[in-house]
Amino acid sequence: MKKSILITGGAGFIGCHVVKRFVQKYPEYRIINLDALTYAGNLENLKEVEDATNYQFAKVDILDEENLERVFRDYQITDVIHLAAESHVDRSITDPLAFVKTNVIGTVNLLNAAKSYWKDYDNHLFYHVSTDEVYGSLHDDSFFLETTPYDPQSPYSASKASSDHFVRAYANTYKLKTVISNCSNNYGPNQFPEKLIPLCINNIRNNKPLPIYGKGENVRDWLYVEDHAAAIDVVFHKGKSGETYNIGGFNEWKNIDIVKTLCAKMDQKLGREHGTSEKLITYVTDRAGHDLRYAIDATKIQQELGWEPSLQFEEGIEKTIYWYIENEEWLNNVTSGNYQQYYDTHYTER
Repeated sequence: MKKSILITGGAGFIGCHVVKRFVQKYPEYRIINLDALTYAGNLENLKEVEDATNYQFAKVDILDEENLERVFRDYQITDVIHLAAESHVDRSITDPLAFVKTNVIGTVNLLNAAKSYWKDYDNHLFYHVSTDEVYGSLHDDSFFLETTPYDPQSPYSASKASSDHFVRAYANTYKLKTVISNCSNNYGPNQFPEKLIPLCINNIRNNKPLPIYGKGENVRDWLYVEDHAAAIDVVFHKGKSGETYNIGGFNEWKNIDIVKTLCAKMDQKLGREHGTSEKLITYVTDRAGHDLRYAIDATKIQQELGWEPSLQFEEGIEKTIYWYIENEEWLNNVTSGNYQQYYDTHYTER
């Protein structure tokens, strides 16, 4: 049976890289990109594949049960890679209910659609893409393992933890074939500039303040987004049903060190005197409930499935800065909101 894979959130930062990889690498698959096109969904991210014969876009919200069921029927969906989520911690603090709706109820809606449409569960896979934030905060030199108890500390991570539990519950109760991956912080091209790295690149470019929470001592593990897309590819094709895989970059940085690195590299790229951009650093009141450190142990996926990051951080950050500088129009469209007109311009007449 030919695979017809539903990728939710495929117009978002990570999703667009997954969609492009699957469309280009697997021409025998039909890839259905389902996205509600909220503020972080940008179809400009998918220009290079939008006319591919094995690609279809469906503007549907995962909260819309009726249209979800229609998509499963119309496209004869065989598998799901679920990336659609509200993902910004600050927004979850301001509006927790939006995260409950999308991340929890939306995931359950997808699970129900899959359970209802798929008759022989053995031939289908529901792949849920999650975050390392479900594990809480590390206060020593240890690492998150797949067996680490959940201890979410923000409304965002609580909503993702809940969605993880629902996926496992459906696997146990209804015998759906499922797999879950929990990934560390991603960076790279196409990221919405509310996140640390693109925010700093854009603000340095425009000589605007670089807001740093607290003293900037919070530690995160960073992974280049295309390496994450490659890991998702491997887990989808080789992962064992019922398993969880942690995906990380083996690459820990304090936030302040990331920002200072960006400042130095941007000064060089923009022909500014060294140290110019560091003057833009502005320390602000720390985020409520800000987790101190996340660090992933990705040994399991490395040993069992043969995946590991292809880029070291120095190379990845150079590629990231180069992409944002070379794609100034994309960045301007995103920061101005003009990107939200892309769907109406390019899809309403299709």
